[in-house]
Formats: sequence, C-alpha cells, structure tokens
Amino acid sequence: MTQHSPDSDVSVIMPAYNAERMLPQAVASVQAQSFPHWELILIEDGSRDGTAETCAALAQDDPRIRVVYQSENSGAAAARNAGLAQARGRYVAFLDADDLWHKEKLARQTAFMKERGAVFSYTGFLRQRAQEQRRVHVPAQVSREELLRGNVIGCLTAMYDRTHFGAVQIPDLRLRQDFAFWLLLLSRCDRALGLDEPLAVHRVNPTSLSAARGRAMRATWHMYRRHLGLPSWRAAGYMSSHLLRRLLRG
Repeated sequence: MTQHSPDSDVSVIMPAYNAERMLPQAVASVQAQSFPHWELILIEDGSRDGTAETCAALAQDDPRIRVVYQSENSGAAAARNAGLAQARGRYVAFLDADDLWHKEKLARQTAFMKERGAVFSYTGFLRQRAQEQRRVHVPAQVSREELLRGNVIGCLTAMYDRTHFGAVQIPDLRLRQDFAFWLLLLSRCDRALGLDEPLAVHRVNPTSLSAARGRAMRATWHMYRRHLGLPSWRAAGYMSSHLLRRLLRG
C-alpha cells in the first residue's frame, strides 16, 4: 500500500500551460484553505510565457508547493499523470490554473467523505463567464451507468481516496480525459457521492478547448467509441442524453 504523509492529507494536482496571468490566483485559493494538511503539485507543461518562472517563485515562497517541469507541452492528461506520480497524500484533488476554490472546500469535502465513508466525491460549483456567476447543482450520488449518460463531476471539484484506488492514471485523451477518468474510478467503486455546495469557481475562458461545444461533443463520441469501445447504438444513446442535458441546462 502506498505510504502517505500525515502532513499532506490532500495532494492537489494543478497543470499549468501558458497560465502566467491566472496561476497566482488559483494557487492563492489553495493557500487560503482552512484545511491545513495539503500539498500542491504544479506541473509546468512546457509553457511559452512566464509560467515556469511564476511556478518557481510560488514554490520558493511556500514549502507545501512543488513543481514538476515538463520539457514540452504534453497536454492535460500527461501533465496530471506527472503530478499524480509525485502525490503523497491520502486524497487527491484537482484544480486547473484558471479556476478557484472556496476557502472551505478541502475542509468540507474531506469531512464529508470521512462521515459518509466515501472513496470518491464531488461538489457543486459556480460557473463564471465575465462578471456573471451561475450556480451548478450536483446530484447526491452517481453510478458509472448514470455518469455515462452525462458528466456531473466538475474536475475542479473531484476528490478520491488513494487508499482505496491505489495508483491510477488518467487516460491519455486530448479532451474528455477527466470524464474518462471518473468512469475508470467508478468501475472500481459502487458510486461517487455529491456534496451540493458551491465550493469552487470555474472561470470559463472563451478560447479554451472546452469552450468549443461542437469539438467537445466530438471528443465525447470519440471517448465512447474508441476509448471505451462501445457499440455505435449504445454510444448514440448516451450522446442523446448528453445533448438533452445541455439543452435543459442552457
């Protein structure tokens, strides 16, 4: 069994690519956590701006922060896997360099998991576009079959227990690698539990990969057919469910 440090109960994985401007705010939201037992692993993913220098400065000022430097841009999945390889905590959580956490996020979620005996959990969050914020609610639980019909787990809210799952890797997909990872985890546990509190802020970047809905839907289809190997009729059914959820969500 992997040994965990009592001083870093939660390992936070944060890939950073050309994130010089937003990164300090994301890191500050981790440093502001009321839960003290965390480590932050920054993965500098071959950026072309000053992200590497920003990472180095942040790590120099806080011993709880470590940096993994990638020689070239490898993408979100490979970057997160590089961070996972360095993780020491019992729990693993994810935060992108342009998102934020509420100061009680880790305290509330770890307490929730321990109280409920959960090995995989997620929370509600706020979706921010420009100056407008919209709350995203989440269901109390989700199974693998239910998740196949529509992803309800925001990457910035997910947390899992390494004492249950051991060493796991994120599938090497350009898009939808987080969705594929949740499905992998749910193949090894009965369900994930949801805490419907807005404990994070997803700041939508219009130029980001996930902002292109058509491209994202094609990536979902690719994940169903090529990564999961589902027959076309079954993948089409799940895709229809996805589209309906999007229409209802607006």
